[in-house]
Amino acid sequence: MAKPQSGVLPEANKSANLLTLNVAPGEAAAAAVRQAAAGLPNLNDEIAALDPAARLASAIGIGAEAWTRIFGDATPDGLTPFTPFEDGGRSAPATPADLFLHLRAERFDLCFELTRRWAAGLGGAVETIEEVHGFRYLDSRDLTGFVDGTENPKDEHRAEVALVPEGPHAGGSYVDIQRYVHDLATWNRLSVAAQEQIIARTKADNEEFAAEDKPETAHIKRVSIKDDGVSVEILRHSLPYGTMDEHGLYFISYAGRPDSFRRMLERMIVADPAGHYDHLMDYSRAVTGASFFAPSRDWLEAQAD
Repeated sequence: MAKPQSGVLPEANKSANLLTLNVAPGEAAAAAVRQAAAGLPNLNDEIAALDPAARLASAIGIGAEAWTRIFGDATPDGLTPFTPFEDGGRSAPATPADLFLHLRAERFDLCFELTRRWAAGLGGAVETIEEVHGFRYLDSRDLTGFVDGTENPKDEHRAEVALVPEGPHAGGSYVDIQRYVHDLATWNRLSVAAQEQIIARTKADNEEFAAEDKPETAHIKRVSIKDDGVSVEILRHSLPYGTMDEHGLYFISYAGRPDSFRRMLERMIVADPAGHYDHLMDYSRAVTGASFFAPSRDWLEAQAD
């Protein structure tokens, strides 16, 4: 299989720089972005060599509406703009973005250096929509206090979940992002027992509830989907972010299928016939949503002029 971009498969880092960007009109801007995207893996390697222990890694994803403009090629099968959902006052909005840049390391300064050098030659070819600095919180917990990413696939299974297995875009990955803002003031007024019912895990020691004890409205229950007995999975690279004024979770999903996360998100937001939805959504709201495809490193490098 083609080699994936370095930011897709490895275990999480302590820090990340997360950027969404739009590509300016015109052929010159598209050509500049194509060259910058093709050069990202080698630039990452160059800066990572400054401190290999920092494990600098990166991935760039391209949105459906920008793909043909940039690469002059048909979009990967199933790559479409982000699917928004809304129900009962809950929403998962779609927000415009042509590119997603995911840079991560044990040292944020290396993420900054990679960002700065990658963008230096682009000039006015891109416009930054949003730049968010993610960080590891305590022992890999979300700001709600619960351990995040416990169900992530391990070892070789990470590639099985995250990467397209065959075809012209083998080794690539479908990427979905959302920035969530948490209402921690309201959340923290709940008892720990009430919070645990919403998540279906214990807060202190991260023990998952037994199947018969999980409420139908629990987060873990809502995102659990099986096709003929096989679990639908994603590889998460989410991190907390924020300031005292606004904070939450920057959610990132990598998957070898374009619909894996969409199906989970629909079950979180849209109530089923019995009225069940993910009650975590009563305390956290998505303010962004975008979909991309992160090509393999081999495919990207072949796009260089």
